[in-house]
Parts: sequence; structure tokens; C-alpha cells
Amino acid sequence: MTSRPGTPARAARKSEVAEVPPARTIDPTDPQRLDNQLCFAVYAAAHAFGRAYRALLGQHDLTYPQYLVLLVLWEEEGLTVKEIGNRLFLDSGTLTPLLKRLETSGRVRRARDRVDERQVSIFLTPEGRALREELACIPNRAGGMTGIDMEGRRALLDHLVTLRAGLHEGLPS
Repeated sequence: MTSRPGTPARAARKSEVAEVPPARTIDPTDPQRLDNQLCFAVYAAAHAFGRAYRALLGQHDLTYPQYLVLLVLWEEEGLTVKEIGNRLFLDSGTLTPLLKRLETSGRVRRARDRVDERQVSIFLTPEGRALREELACIPNRAGGMTGIDMEGRRALLDHLVTLRAGLHEGLPS
């Protein structure tokens, strides 16, 4: 009696010849293990921060990148789009639509330079300035969500700034 494809006898023979991959041993020092990747830890933490800030800023109808622009402008108004982009590591193609949304929401105003109309400077509106006090609690609330005390957060910030500078300097020209 011959077995036809799909019958139990045929299936049994297939499983006998199929190679079973060897059991993987997990080496915690393996440099190609996902959990050992510093870049992945930073990437995943950035996503977690994004979710946390979405929850904190959503009630103010702000996105995290818009909040970053406001932080820059609360330090110094009248910066050009390029200057803001340099501070935030964003190109003008990303920054311009974000600034237009902030302008539409009444938080900033854009003004062309009278001498060089290619230059656009960004200024806070009274509503944008008022948000500074309203959002003053955000850094501590977000920081508190990390489970790291203030001293640890400051040390981590120093390490991350060093990491960013090292990576920036290490990039090929």
C-alpha cells in the first residue's frame, strides 16, 4: 500500500528527515544579542519617552517636537528656523511644517527678515509664553516616570550628552 501526499505515513517520514535546529543557548555577553545593544536600549527608551510625553502633552494639544521648539524659544526668541533646527538636530523640511502648526494654533509667529527674506525668525505669541508656566511641571513629571531619582537622571543626562557628542565626532566626514 502506497501512501499518498498528506497521509499520516508520508507526514511521519517528512518529520524524520526534517532537520531540527539546535537549541539556542543565550549568551548574555553576545555582542549581537538585541538586549546587549546600546543603540537599541536608547531607541526603545526614546519610544517610551515619546509615549510618556504624548500622555503629558496631549491635553495641551502639543506634540513632543512642538514642545521641544517651545523649550528652545523660551530660552531665546527670534531664532531663525535654521538656528532652531541646529539646536534640535532637525532639518528645515521637518521643522517647517511643525512651526506652521504651532503658528496655526496661535503659539508662535513667523516673521521674514526684512534684509534677507529667505530667513524666517520665530517668535512666541502671548499664548506661547503663557504655556511656559502652564507646562513647568512637565520635566519633573516625565522624569518621575523613569523611576530614576534626580541625581541619577542628571548623571544619565551627562552620559547621553557625552554619547551623542562622541557619536557625532566619530562620524566619517
